[in-house]
Amino acid sequence: MTAGNRHAESGKRFEKARYLELLKRRRKETHVYTNYQGIGLELAELLDDPGHKALYMKLARETDHSMLLGLAHEIKERKDIRHKGAYFMRLLQLRRLAKKKI
Repeated sequence: MTAGNRHAESGKRFEKARYLELLKRRRKETHVYTNYQGIGLELAELLDDPGHKALYMKLARETDHSMLLGLAHEIKERKDIRHKGAYFMRLLQLRRLAKKKI
């Protein structure tokens, strides 16, 4: 390997590292354009479940916001629940089933 090749390789690694750092910074920033996106992010935060932000945004787009937020606040107050996101989805499912039966 010549000196020029080594320099090119180190430059590529440096560029890749800078690019990955840029992606990490951008991932932390959020751009909320609609109301349901903000509600979805709030749900993810209340339920300590940032990995499912898109799911909560979809739910907020399709479901009554006050009911979703009320349910999330109830779950957040309870300290005995380990998987708040899963518990939230189960309660939401049960409410939807109960609503269909009526």
